[in-house]
Amino acid sequence: MQTSAARTVHASTLGNLRIEASATGVTRVVFTDDAPTPPTAENSCALEYLVTAIAQIDGYLAGTRHEFTVPMDRSAMSTFDRQVLETLETTTGYGDTTTYGALARALGRGPEDARKIGGALARNPLLILIPCHRVLGAGGALTGYAGGLPAKRTLLDLESADLLLPLAI
Repeated sequence: MQTSAARTVHASTLGNLRIEASATGVTRVVFTDDAPTPPTAENSCALEYLVTAIAQIDGYLAGTRHEFTVPMDRSAMSTFDRQVLETLETTTGYGDTTTYGALARALGRGPEDARKIGGALARNPLLILIPCHRVLGAGGALTGYAGGLPAKRTLLDLESADLLLPLAI
């Protein structure tokens, strides 16, 4: 089980994010109403992961980064949640979307397991880094996101803006 050895509340352009890290990677990125706080750390590796996560998230939100390379500590996740989130990461790239049902199929499960997939996504402790905002309901409906639907819409718009072709003048 992980223990957070570094933590901060970071003021991002999307809202305040509680970011935590252990000596092996980032453990948590969640939206919070808490006021920003400077990073505190009990160990230099955890602090390095925390600082790297902040820089990469800020780059992503600025539109200059399309993937995250900071290590993530998933040791507190259940096996099922880890499988769902890893499948999402490997099947749904920047600017793409998927559905709960498609994720269930990718995991070799039936459509009746779409709710279980949704539960795993709702427990995602690494918002933005693990892109559960890319998962839509059947028919493309915007459904559930721990950061709220306006944040989900903003993240999807951010990613799709890079894919729009410029108009010829």
